[in-house]
Amino acid sequence: MESSDAVRPVVVRPIKIRRVVIPVAVVLVVVFAVVAVLLRNTPTGVYFRVSDQIAMAGLGVLLACGALLLARPRLRADLSGLEVRNVIGTQRYSWDEVQAVSFPDGAAWARLELPQDEYASVMAIQSTDGAHAVQAMRDLRELRREVEARRGGE
Repeated sequence: MESSDAVRPVVVRPIKIRRVVIPVAVVLVVVFAVVAVLLRNTPTGVYFRVSDQIAMAGLGVLLACGALLLARPRLRADLSGLEVRNVIGTQRYSWDEVQAVSFPDGAAWARLELPQDEYASVMAIQSTDGAHAVQAMRDLRELRREVEARRGGE
């Protein structure tokens, strides 16, 4: 017999996109830093100032931060509801709001079916992650069944 503490929360983050964007962000910072250092010594006759070098390095940091936003998605689900963090913004949903958890054919990521034909994308569960995404969907659906079973027992 399971106690209420035996239900473990589901926490999912994408895997493949993180493996790509983190090294890309590092490369962007390094490349733009090297370009910034070498910017003063150009044979073009254009005079670059220190402010131009700082701007070039800053541009590399900004582009790296933009790339790292793609690694931000996360899903946390427990008995009280779901917290979906996508590239920009975090939204909390109670299980009462969620009508279904689906992964439509050809979709890049999973979604929560909400009332009135609305849905919320769950970018943490991505099709490119293959077996990881399948296991995440199974865990999420199992948690949903547990929530419904507890509601039925009340």
